[in-house]
Amino acid sequence: VQLQAFGGGLVQAGGSLRLSCAASGSGVSYNPMAWYRQAPGKQRELVAIITSSGSTNYADSVSGRFTISRDNANNTVYLQMNSLKPEDTAVYYCNSKGIYRDYWGQGTEVTVSS
Repeated sequence: VQLQAFGGGLVQAGGSLRLSCAASGSGVSYNPMAWYRQAPGKQRELVAIITSSGSTNYADSVSGRFTISRDNANNTVYLQMNSLKPEDTAVYYCNSKGIYRDYWGQGTEVTVSS
């Protein structure tokens, strides 16, 4: 499984960004997919997760502001981020949860200025 994330950038507080993750590999459309983030000096944390059937779960810190979705036909996962805050600044990683292991993309940087 290979994952490639896109869409990071610099945005002002209150703004929006949409991250995309293109997945390839056998069975990827059946895997739960997730977005994690890692801020400088902090541990990587789960932001949002979506199952193959579309069930979702969010970290409390982003619930109501972020929306994860997936297009199984194109093996792409999205993270729509609205009402961004400076504390959302981090490198965002796409994740695919395989049967035996997790797969990670290369990360895309999001910077939110105050």
